[in-house]
Amino acid sequence: MNLALIADEHPQLRHTLSEILKNQGFDEVLEVEDGPRAVDIALARKPRLILLDAGLNALDGITAAEKISKRHPVPIILMGEAHTPVDFDRAWAAGVLDLVLKPFSAAQMIASIRLTLPHFEELSGLRQEVARLTENLETRKLIERAKGLLTKQGLSEPDAYRRMQKLSMDKRKTLREVAEAILLMED
Repeated sequence: MNLALIADEHPQLRHTLSEILKNQGFDEVLEVEDGPRAVDIALARKPRLILLDAGLNALDGITAAEKISKRHPVPIILMGEAHTPVDFDRAWAAGVLDLVLKPFSAAQMIASIRLTLPHFEELSGLRQEVARLTENLETRKLIERAKGLLTKQGLSEPDAYRRMQKLSMDKRKTLREVAEAILLMED
């Protein structure tokens, strides 16, 4: 289900935003008036997009974004007053991808939504790729260290690697697990 969440204390603005989101293809739009409820609902229902007012009651929008993003990465658009300063570094660190200043037009919000969603997908993909590459690099380092230990025991580098591969197949373990076991035996 294509779900969105709006958190703003003004019912009329929430209604207007809800209509905009529905016209942008969201099947269901949840509306809340304060930060704590926004966090609770976001974590329980896991929306695909969140619009947060920067000046929410009981818990400001940036803090709510922080709490949500830590447990459920999601694109978040912050809505702020033009006359109220926003800590951009804190907002970015909290997972906010865009800031729309009130009063805004429907066209401005639509532009923000249409740019934020693909930007978030791209960021998510890049983060996953970085995590995968980091894991591969760590695995490669472990395998090289384990191979180094085996070469100190008199094996050539190709023979050490073949031995690790054979152990991996025989024990039905990954090369990383075999390397970790070899390194543990050294300690």
